[in-house]
Amino acid sequence: MPDDRSLIPDAVAPPPSDSSVQLPSERSPVPLLRPSRSNQRGVLWGSLLAVVLLGSGLYVAMRSGLRHLPLDPHWQTYPAPLVMQGGNPYIRALMRTISAAESNSSRPYSILYGGDHVEDLSRHPDRCVTIVAGPNRGNCSTAAGRYQFITTTWQEKAALYHPDPPTFWFWGDYSFAPEYQDQVVYRWLSDPQAWGIDLTELLQQGQLQDVLRILSPTWTSLGYGIESNVMTHALPSIYEQVLQEELQAASALKD
Repeated sequence: MPDDRSLIPDAVAPPPSDSSVQLPSERSPVPLLRPSRSNQRGVLWGSLLAVVLLGSGLYVAMRSGLRHLPLDPHWQTYPAPLVMQGGNPYIRALMRTISAAESNSSRPYSILYGGDHVEDLSRHPDRCVTIVAGPNRGNCSTAAGRYQFITTTWQEKAALYHPDPPTFWFWGDYSFAPEYQDQVVYRWLSDPQAWGIDLTELLQQGQLQDVLRILSPTWTSLGYGIESNVMTHALPSIYEQVLQEELQAASALKD
């Protein structure tokens, strides 16, 4: 028969008296992790950058939306008047003469090389159209607008003469609206440093052929370049016609 003492459960031993061992209720709280100052600065700059990017996106969207508003007018008169108001009548007449050879359309501000038109004038179209005749046949041209700016020339001259350049760092494009096409060309033609001579003085002296010769490397249809066309021979008479119109308009503004 077993000893009755084997049926008595062993006594529960008290917890050790070592003070280094803590009961669950006596554990130290876990310290909270705090970001370092460098991390805080990173978060701050990241937030600021996000705000700037968001603001710039809205800014560009607003500008692009506004730039769709000015459309290319459909003119009934020929050569088409300028959209730009004011300026020297001799330079204005020269601009209309250049466009008579280069764009020759009732909607000159939206025309592409080859004759198609674009609706979006918020920026240069930058479409490369295959050249089908002349010395550059087989290449392509991005010429567009009343003055047939190729993309690189537009970007270069707009950076110098555009009256409303993008102002939000590097975002945005130069508007290709009719008013701005006129303004860029007007300021360019009026800049003696750009041509090495004062074109306005030459025109006032009746030296149209000298002016056309100077400009022919840029606009090759003016009679002294490599791409004369059916309008080239008529340019002197066109110039005299539009000059009289521009002089009369300038005189009417003074009265």
